[in-house]
Amino acid sequence: MTLPNSSLRCGLPRLLAVTALMSTCSAFAQQADTKKDDKTKPVDLSEIVISAPKLSTKSLLEAPISATVTTGKTIQDAGMTTVKDAALYAPNTYFTEFSARQTSSPRMRGIGGSPTNPSVTTYMDGVPQTNGNSSSLTLIDVDQIDFVRGPVGALFGRNTAGGLVNITSRKPTMKGWEGEAQTTIGNYNLQDYRARVSGAIVEDVLGFSFMGGYNQRDGYTKNTVNNQPIDNRGSWFGKSQFLWTPDKRLEVRLILAGQSDRDGDYALNDLGQLRTTPFRSARDTVGFVKRNVLMPTLQATWHADSFDITSITGLVWWKTVNVTDLDYSTAQAFPGAGPLLVRNNQERQATWSQEFRFSNSKGKPVTICDSAFFTWQAGAFFFDQTYNQTTQQVLSIGAPFYTNTSAGLHDQGMGLYAQSTFTLWSKLDVTGGMRWDYENKTGNLTSSSTLTGLVAASHRARSFNYATPQAAVSYRFTPDLMAYLGFSGGYKAGGYNTAALTGPTDYQQERSWNYEMGVKGRALQEKLGFQLAFYYTDWKNLQLNTPNGTAPAQYNIVNAGNAASKGIELSLNYQATSSWTLFGSAGLQTARFLSGSTDTNPLIGPIGTQVGIGGNKIPYTPNYTAAVGSQYNWELSRGWTLYARGDVQFMGGFVYDSVNGAGQSAYTLANFRVGLRRETWYSEFFVNNAFNTHYIPIAIPFAGGLAASGYIGEMGAPLTCGVRAGIKF
Repeated sequence: MTLPNSSLRCGLPRLLAVTALMSTCSAFAQQADTKKDDKTKPVDLSEIVISAPKLSTKSLLEAPISATVTTGKTIQDAGMTTVKDAALYAPNTYFTEFSARQTSSPRMRGIGGSPTNPSVTTYMDGVPQTNGNSSSLTLIDVDQIDFVRGPVGALFGRNTAGGLVNITSRKPTMKGWEGEAQTTIGNYNLQDYRARVSGAIVEDVLGFSFMGGYNQRDGYTKNTVNNQPIDNRGSWFGKSQFLWTPDKRLEVRLILAGQSDRDGDYALNDLGQLRTTPFRSARDTVGFVKRNVLMPTLQATWHADSFDITSITGLVWWKTVNVTDLDYSTAQAFPGAGPLLVRNNQERQATWSQEFRFSNSKGKPVTICDSAFFTWQAGAFFFDQTYNQTTQQVLSIGAPFYTNTSAGLHDQGMGLYAQSTFTLWSKLDVTGGMRWDYENKTGNLTSSSTLTGLVAASHRARSFNYATPQAAVSYRFTPDLMAYLGFSGGYKAGGYNTAALTGPTDYQQERSWNYEMGVKGRALQEKLGFQLAFYYTDWKNLQLNTPNGTAPAQYNIVNAGNAASKGIELSLNYQATSSWTLFGSAGLQTARFLSGSTDTNPLIGPIGTQVGIGGNKIPYTPNYTAAVGSQYNWELSRGWTLYARGDVQFMGGFVYDSVNGAGQSAYTLANFRVGLRRETWYSEFFVNNAFNTHYIPIAIPFAGGLAASGYIGEMGAPLTCGVRAGIKF
């Protein structure tokens, strides 16, 4: 194992000590609650309320869906800072993220999509994020994150083709005042400072909270031209909230979240070179990525006598600017020759959304007779969105040649949805729902190239609409055992390619259909909670993100054809003792393009030529995913607690593109931490990727002869370690 050369060394003896300490626990994980008043109470899944299905407040054991909940406590205990970190225990879930964090694409059960049109929708406090540029922010003041696999459009404002990620913020305190501060220092000059204050401006009426901070680190990848790191990171982030509850009927909550990132360049290099000399790349142009995000959200809930009404108003504004050097092989083969190909990309988007949701009063189902009752929900969702992108690629072969694209998109739409669950004999639940979507899209697209002489300009306008049903039947054999069977439809509208110099300007809508059966329950005197699900998904007109052969690093969305995915998902949570908790999950999946599917990937044929990909694996769909871990607390004297935690993630092999020409083999990541805690403070040592596993989680086809292997990729994070300390007051 090679240790990184950085400002803070993680010595091998210390690492082995941590590893030995964790081996005394087991292979599963989540921290036991050490509060004195519930110290002997088992922690099981029925205590975790899933906020994603908004029909009624349900625990994981009652909801007829396959889902994973990462609580705020787990986020704090494991030192999670991104949504990707929090997805550790979500089976058959994979995030593709670059080191420059502006782009995040969650994938569930093989369904992903383009960052500009994701199939898995991320919600932040009820507001959908329609672009990957705003879907992954630093986790602060988060109460929980739900990862729901499969379409659930009859319950949410915006439709989903593959699943959703639901992020819920922690509410302000309504009595007294409290605060906390936390500092993390680590290798690669890692620095993270954050603080929170919360309290009652008017007790039980008006609460306030603010949490904010700053983090930075040096890059993991070195530029062999100037011997400097490429992928540095720096970020300011914050979240303010006001919670107003003038009486028991009304709750109004204002949330203002924002983040400003100043990152280095993408840490990309030729795939073959990365595998022989990891964390190295040649850049004769120093690139950067800047991102600013602002999200004000207004939530209001009114509890009437016979129903509840909720309003969620959201505005999401973001802007990114990035400059990157694209001539990887050339810069390494001819050092000092100067930049050959440089790309400048600017994007910005503003999205306004409004959701109104009506439902039966919380905790008060509608009674039909002594043995039957039902709950219901209906809602309407409206949005208006503008998106602008300009790109310029400069090719320097003697005189410079320019490729320019410009796109202005306007999208307006609405969704209507309703769902109801009938309960018979307190054992049988029958759920039915329906959703209808309408979107009207316009686009002004221009592109030109002084190298090829191509010039294109067009104005596009089109509307899309579709209806998707949802149904489920579940039966409780005992209070500790239930089984369910369900099906649901998913939908994603079509749109326009924003940087298509050649190839299709338009792409069509995508539809999915998901069949699922599962069993959930508790055992071993309610100490063990479990979920098991089997699923089959097929979808039509799959929207595939594929390279544009005329401009490296530019992409088109094409409708590849039909595809299918099937698999198994298992989750376990075991409270062995009041001090020892074990947790684990596993998923097996197979996702392939069906016969007749095609792609225009330039690596498999002439530019613009349709080539068959039927039978190939769908990109970024690991054969299996698994995670196990454990946390143990040793109660010492005088209120001291020594704790140790370990998480191990197993990721199966996957391919990078529809050609299946390159991929990542299976790999394992291990994270450990050990610390000391009292009632108001803690201090701990941590190590992530403890065995310094080398892996390449993302790579993209790269035509034009600038990458010898035909692909460029980024290394996953190396071994990182440091200390974290916090205090509450």
